[in-house]
Amino acid sequence: MLNTPETQEKPRNARLEARVSSDQKDFFQRAATLTGRTLSELVIDSTQEAATKIVQEHEVIRLSREEQIAFVTALLAPPEPGPRLKKAIQGYRRKAGL
Repeated sequence: MLNTPETQEKPRNARLEARVSSDQKDFFQRAATLTGRTLSELVIDSTQEAATKIVQEHEVIRLSREEQIAFVTALLAPPEPGPRLKKAIQGYRRKAGL
């Protein structure tokens, strides 16, 4: 089983159910047997692995080398604010009493 922070030392008191065809269940059971795991372990491990991958794909930003350089350059030497941004800043300061 995957050893991630989500699975370490936490009680298993929540239940998850899924309806599958008999053929699917037999196939999953065969895979579990071939890997020396129970059907539940196979389903939990596979689901955890898939969920981890999906979350990482949505939370991690990957940039090309060129994009990394452009990002860091913009952070270290940001462009001067344009007229619209200056106007927005003035409006904010006025409303905030600054």
